[in-house]
Amino acid sequence: MNGGEHLLWRISTPDDLRKLKPADLVKVSAELRQYIIDVVSNNPGHLGASLGVVELTVALHYVFNTPYDKIIWDVGHQAYGHKILTGRKEKFLTNRKYKGISGFPKMSESEYDAFGTGHSSTSISAALGMAVASKRKGEKRNVVAVIGDGAMTAGLAFEGLNNAGIAKSDIIVILNDNNIAIDPNVGALKEYLLDIATSKAYNRFRDRIWNMLGKFGRIGPNARVLAKQVQAGFKSTILDRSNLFEGMNFRYFGPIDGHDILHLIQILEDLKRIPGPKLLHCLTVKGKGFKKAEENQTAYHAPGRFDKNTGIIIRSSAKDSLVTYQEIFGRTILELAKNNDKIAGITPAMTTGSSLCIMMKEIPDRVYDVGIAEQHAVTFSAGLATQGMIPYCNIYSSFIQRAYDQVIHVVALQKLKVIFCIDRGGLVGSDGATHHGFFDLAFMRSIPNIIVSAPMDGPELRNLLYTAQLEKITGPFSIRYPRGNCMISDWQKPFFEIETGTARLISSGRDIAVLSIGHPGNFVVEAGRILAEEGISVTHYDMRFLAPLDTRALHTVFREFGKIITVEDGILKGGFGSAVIEFMSDNGYKAEVKRLGIPDYFVEQGTQQELIRECGFDPESIAQTIREMVMKRVPEHKLKA
Repeated sequence: MNGGEHLLWRISTPDDLRKLKPADLVKVSAELRQYIIDVVSNNPGHLGASLGVVELTVALHYVFNTPYDKIIWDVGHQAYGHKILTGRKEKFLTNRKYKGISGFPKMSESEYDAFGTGHSSTSISAALGMAVASKRKGEKRNVVAVIGDGAMTAGLAFEGLNNAGIAKSDIIVILNDNNIAIDPNVGALKEYLLDIATSKAYNRFRDRIWNMLGKFGRIGPNARVLAKQVQAGFKSTILDRSNLFEGMNFRYFGPIDGHDILHLIQILEDLKRIPGPKLLHCLTVKGKGFKKAEENQTAYHAPGRFDKNTGIIIRSSAKDSLVTYQEIFGRTILELAKNNDKIAGITPAMTTGSSLCIMMKEIPDRVYDVGIAEQHAVTFSAGLATQGMIPYCNIYSSFIQRAYDQVIHVVALQKLKVIFCIDRGGLVGSDGATHHGFFDLAFMRSIPNIIVSAPMDGPELRNLLYTAQLEKITGPFSIRYPRGNCMISDWQKPFFEIETGTARLISSGRDIAVLSIGHPGNFVVEAGRILAEEGISVTHYDMRFLAPLDTRALHTVFREFGKIITVEDGILKGGFGSAVIEFMSDNGYKAEVKRLGIPDYFVEQGTQQELIRECGFDPESIAQTIREMVMKRVPEHKLKA
């Protein structure tokens, strides 16, 4: 799509959008939706969510004076249209690419990005903070939080609602209700919203009263306030329950069609003039306007490359030839669960991403999708463990940060047997800084009573999952693994126990020792092959466990080598390398230790390969570090001394 007659190409900022007539906005919405499809089909990203809020996005920037007025997009999966309308139309071709724009709202990227997001359920609390601050400064500013029904299940969202209802600040919460997050939504809130959305009697009454009173200016400015009071009583009768949001002192409006842009504009204009906290309930369709995305909303949440004409997802033959760590987890836990009826799978709204969907299909009564609620997922798992169940609590590394308190106080302190399957450990790629999982090794190793492990390959993941459920394991056990392909295709072999706190010797050499943990051990193997052709031989240990460390192996290494390299896909501060240096210091060894891993900054988006190379622990970087250490000579003055 280019300039010419296209209205979208006349829009560089929302100021340009506001110059258009309301009737033009239908065309703008159609062009915006098509542009998202065109770009995302070749440059993979979050498709369905952004397509579902096209009309809402256009309406918000048309009605509100952004960037002075603030729009906060919860999670940010749905913010592509927002980015395109706010000066990043041409840059959108670099979305999620290395050195390109972020796939999520980012304050440093644009003044229109009012708040950085990536994790769910933060928008209401942030909006309230902005609204309170604006009021204190005497500013008349509209603050809008756009949150999905999936993100609304998290406790943080309700903490924000509760506080906002008491503060009575002028904020607008827009509930984007499409009945799906990534996987279909679960829980009582889903049923509650469905009741509201499907109550035809209530909706007819609401619309009739609202429209009628809005026409009678002589009744005064409080006419529609009166309507709200009438509605409140009527809702209780029709829905057989009180309105949840009005019970928290929010004025509730809706549900309305989130794709009727002219009606959206009318409602939003009205809401601007009503003081206090307000919630607008919009019904939308995830993937709206793209048939395949509407029909299969989970697959087209982030489909990868696809044919924009047919909608067919384009699979990479290279990827198809290898199995992912996620599939190994999913197939292994099913196998274990068939032989052990105590095993249960728990996930916070990631049944497909984690591959727990494999077990859910065959043993649905032992898989629990608790919605976007990581703290609850951990505590629920702890409750299961007290009654003799063996919960495998699968949470992405970046998201388990949200439940760190529960990991410590609920699980570790009580020595409960909860198996933490920490998915997406390390650099995840194009999702960027908000989704990388490189803190877990550092923060998990600091907690007493937890076994902390990271497999180098698929067979190790399989056997760690097996080991964790054995009767001899009586406390918490953490297994972290990366996003993406395992390096070994022949992984499905008979189970065997991996003794906790034991390393695996991969190769023996004379020149230097390399200690790795997790998947980067494969990069060390590749580096070793490169160096072998140059006559450099490497001793390589796959440590497997960060807590407890294999002290026997470490004693051997420090007695035999004066030059040691550690490799990890976690933050260097406080991580695996730090643990090795602590061991060296505690035991009086002296050696030259070089740590490779993720430096002390937030790594941005790019492919996993690009980011690993940036951080300096790809095979060639490891090889070069080894060369430099092996070839380094001791200064002459030290030799003479």
